[in-house]
Amino acid sequence: MTVATLPREATTDEILSQLTADGAVIVSDVIDRKTVQQMTDETMPYIENTPMGGDDFTGRKTQRTGALVARSATCRRLVLHPLVIDATRKFLAPFTKKILLHLTQTIRIHPGGAKQTLHRDRFAWGSYLPKSIEPQLNTIWALTEFTEENGATRCIPGSHTWDWDERASPDQFAYAEMSPGSVFVYTGSILHSGGANNSKQARLGLNLTYCLGWLRQEENQYLSCPPDIAKNLEPELQDLLGYTQGDFALGYYSDPYRDDGGRILGPESVVGRTRADTKEFGA
Repeated sequence: MTVATLPREATTDEILSQLTADGAVIVSDVIDRKTVQQMTDETMPYIENTPMGGDDFTGRKTQRTGALVARSATCRRLVLHPLVIDATRKFLAPFTKKILLHLTQTIRIHPGGAKQTLHRDRFAWGSYLPKSIEPQLNTIWALTEFTEENGATRCIPGSHTWDWDERASPDQFAYAEMSPGSVFVYTGSILHSGGANNSKQARLGLNLTYCLGWLRQEENQYLSCPPDIAKNLEPELQDLLGYTQGDFALGYYSDPYRDDGGRILGPESVVGRTRADTKEFGA
């Protein structure tokens, strides 16, 4: 099997159609090689200082480096890439008013890295969410060539519709083979994993994922990108990090250091913004 591939000019509807059918799609050459190099240059000092994974799932020859909104200007641009944001908002719209940035992480699989266990990312929340709710949409941006030999992400197209206990056969595997600058988009319900790197070069990808605005994020964005950094970011990115209310009564706070301790504020205020509908809860 193969992962369906669309050109960079693909429309949101075309992307959503493929996600509905297969649970995954590649969009080719979305960003240029200069942007790929910038992303690599900005994150490599942190990657080089990241230890290998401590178990088979995280990868004993794999480095996973996070907190990328705080660390990389290019990552911030990719988080907000309109192709991804538009598709994510529409894909998750049946289940939420707002979306959140769920995870930022580079994944560098070194030669000799073993294949990862197949899994569904939605089980970050355990099995509590009903199958009828799709909680997230995910991306992996290729920062090097992705091939079956060097550990390209493998997936089972169509498995997002399976029963949770259904098992895959070898002929159902597909690999997200793509050129640097391309992006692999996949749902939280599709079976997938990192592949084995049988080449002589490391494989590097950027994993950016998004979730429903009323769920807790996998990467704690308030700690990974605290207010003193977030206050300098553009409002749309602040909102994706979670510096906004997820709904009418979701995410407000009272400042424990102020005398007017009964005043309820929207989280925008901690990054220097105000919203009329969150100044006073219930006003």
